[in-house]
Amino acid sequence: MCEWPSSGHLFSHKVNCAGAGGPLGSSEMCWAWRCSPVIPALGKLSQEDHREFEASLAYIPEWYLAQVLMWIGNHTQFLDEKIQPILDKAGSTVNARLEFSRGLMMLVLEKLASDIPCLLYDDNLFCHLVDEVLLFDRELHSAHSYPGTFANCMHILSEETCFQRWLTVERKFALQKMDSMLSSEAAWVSQYKDISDVDEMKVPDCAETFMTLLLVITDRYKNLPAASRKLQFLELQKDLVDDFRIRLTQVMKEETRAPLGFRYCAILNAVNYVSVVLADWADNVFFLQLQQAALEVLVESNALSKLQLGQLASMESSVFDDMVNLLERLKHDMLARQVDHAFREVKDAAKLYKKERWLSLPSQAEQAAMSLSSSACPFLVTLRDRLLQLGQQLCFSLFKMFWQTLAERLDVYIYQEVILANHFNEGGAAQLQFDMTRNLFPLFSRYCKRPENYFKHVKEACIVLNLNIGSALLLKDVLQTSSGQPPAAAAMNEVGIYKLAQQDVEILLNLRTNWPNLGK
Repeated sequence: MCEWPSSGHLFSHKVNCAGAGGPLGSSEMCWAWRCSPVIPALGKLSQEDHREFEASLAYIPEWYLAQVLMWIGNHTQFLDEKIQPILDKAGSTVNARLEFSRGLMMLVLEKLASDIPCLLYDDNLFCHLVDEVLLFDRELHSAHSYPGTFANCMHILSEETCFQRWLTVERKFALQKMDSMLSSEAAWVSQYKDISDVDEMKVPDCAETFMTLLLVITDRYKNLPAASRKLQFLELQKDLVDDFRIRLTQVMKEETRAPLGFRYCAILNAVNYVSVVLADWADNVFFLQLQQAALEVLVESNALSKLQLGQLASMESSVFDDMVNLLERLKHDMLARQVDHAFREVKDAAKLYKKERWLSLPSQAEQAAMSLSSSACPFLVTLRDRLLQLGQQLCFSLFKMFWQTLAERLDVYIYQEVILANHFNEGGAAQLQFDMTRNLFPLFSRYCKRPENYFKHVKEACIVLNLNIGSALLLKDVLQTSSGQPPAAAAMNEVGIYKLAQQDVEILLNLRTNWPNLGK
């Protein structure tokens, strides 16, 4: 490797670079060769050229960074076609283009080292400098194949004073962005609300903007050379997630009086989206590497139990587990509040249905055609409206959890409060079965193929109450003579009873009033 010429030696000569046989016709190109340890003989920098670079304004870093990229690009062909063959012929392992780039990088680092202290306490200027440096570093690596093992701008951003200031500024501007996104008029509206196939998760604008913010932060720090610095940024991201969760909780509390309303649903969609994305990120290679780095730190400090260390080492947990768990808890709490509210509304609308005269209803043979009980209309209409409303406002996965939980609660309620609380003649049992199988269950048929599977208590109770007299007498006899024995279970299975216990079936049989000779 050739030695670097001293700046004193370089500036003691004034030579026109074009005369050296290279393509450097301007003074701007001449000074760039100061940075190349492989061909210092091609030209010397003038003091004027050096002063021009050093005097470039600290608060306009894009000027000298763009210049460096331009010089690298302009000289790539010359270095590859004219200089590299000479080095190869001489048996040198030096890559002319990379050494030229590294030399220019040294000047950039010198310039940054002198500029950064002047900008540390001006948040806007410092943030602008960091932005430009990150763009420069990305362009250098992607467009000019600059090796990550060479000295680069990320090393100077990693120095303690600069790095801590960067963290502080990053946090400050992220919090300001969060304030802005949550106070926006479009905060709770999905950008894709009019495109159904794109808007499956119904993500409100604030949640999407927040996750984009986290993604941008990741992109900004992922090329830092030290894992310890990346872990500090990861902690910043986790703090921001927790702050966002707290803000969502605060807004949610303002909406608790209307848990089925649009805004409450939007908050729930936001919580779900952030949780899903963080869970997905746990499988990202970059975050898996950070998890391994965090594990090594924790092993050294003995900060975790053997169980926790084992979970981290086996990748059973992730760097975002704590955040995801808190978000999931909030999601389930909000969803439970929605189910409770909808259930109360349906239950209030079902008061008349509970008092239906099931004992004195006409039999099916006495009616021209079966029709829905008039007392069932209020609660079925309420249920239908709530399902349609939440289906439009919640994302698919949340709505699925909502309707399944609501269906299971309704199943238990109807079984306990309507069926077990009444006696049924033949007409009453037939009417109950018609109301359930032809009206209640179909409300859920648009969400699943077999909605009756979510109403197993009601479905099987209707079977027992509507068995013909002969089958009912036989079943009753088997249950009485084979209590708790396999024949009893087999007899129940034969008529379609799998969910209800034997004791429940016996109770239901006793609710029937159409036994011959009082069932004796």
